[in-house]
Amino acid sequence: MDFDQLETFIEVARLCSFSRAAEKRFRTQPAISSQIRSLEEEVGARLLDRSGGRVSLTASGKLFLKFAEETLDARKAAVTNIAETERVPRGEIVVGANEGTCLHILPEVFAQFKKQYPDVSVSIKRADYSKVLESVIDNSVDFGVVSMPITDNRLTAVLIHRDELVLIVPPRHPLAKLKSASATDIAQYPLVMPKVGHTRDALDELFHQRKLKPRYAMELDSSELLKRFVAADVGVGFISRSNVQEDVKASALAAIPITDVQIRRDLALVFRKDKALSRAALAFIDIAVKNKTIETAAIGKR
Repeated sequence: MDFDQLETFIEVARLCSFSRAAEKRFRTQPAISSQIRSLEEEVGARLLDRSGGRVSLTASGKLFLKFAEETLDARKAAVTNIAETERVPRGEIVVGANEGTCLHILPEVFAQFKKQYPDVSVSIKRADYSKVLESVIDNSVDFGVVSMPITDNRLTAVLIHRDELVLIVPPRHPLAKLKSASATDIAQYPLVMPKVGHTRDALDELFHQRKLKPRYAMELDSSELLKRFVAADVGVGFISRSNVQEDVKASALAAIPITDVQIRRDLALVFRKDKALSRAALAFIDIAVKNKTIETAAIGKR
C-alpha cells in the first residue's frame, strides 16, 4: 500500500461516497474503487460496506481508518520536523475558510506568505462555518478562518481581521440615496439573506428586537451569489464591507451603513490547542495578524 491509497481511503470514509471522493481527489470513480479493492486485498478484510446504497465503514474499516490517519500524520510530522532542522519553514499548510473569506480576505495573506516562504505549500479547503470547525478538530486542515466568537474550548482563536456588516443595494435603488439606513427602512424591501451562520443569526435578532417582519425574497449559501442577486434587484442584502469594496468601485452595488446597530464580523485564525505548530505555521500566523491589522487600520481611517 502507499500514501495515495491511504488518502483515498480516508476521503471515502469521511464522505461516505466513492463518487464524492473521486471529485475531491480529481480521479474517476473506477480508479477510486480500484484503490480501495487493492487495499482490502492487501489487509485481507473488507474495509467498506457498500450495501444499501450507502458507503459505511466495517468494523475492520474503523480500525484501519485510525491507523491510516496516524500514518499520514506521522508522514507530515516527519517532513515538517526534518525541515525544521534547517531553520527554514517548509512543508505544507492547509487552511479552511468560506467562500467570501477565500476570495476577499486570504489572497493578500497567501501572496505575502509565499513571497517570504516559497518552499511552503499552501492549499485552501473551502467550506461553511461548521465544516471548517470540523476540519480543524479532525486535523484535516491546519487552520480555519471563521467569524468570532469561537465557543469551542478545544480551539485557540487569533483575531486577524475586523469588519462590519453593511447593507448592499443596486446603485439606482431608493435606499442608495441614503447616507445610512435603519432596520425599519430596510424591512420595507424584499431581502436576499444568507441561509445560516453568524450573519443570519445577527440579522434575525435585529429584526426580532425591532418587532419587524421582513420579507425574504431568497436565502442563499453563497456570498457571491447574494451580491449578484442584489445587483439584479431581486432584493436588498447584507454583507461584510471588505467583501463588497470592488463591486462598489465598479458601481455594480452601493454599500450603506446600518444606523441603529453595528454588526461586527471579526475573523479569527483558529487551530487546536493541542496542536504542535511548525515553524511554517507560526510564520503564517505572524503574517496573517500583521497583514490584516494594517488593513483594519486603513479601513478605520476612511
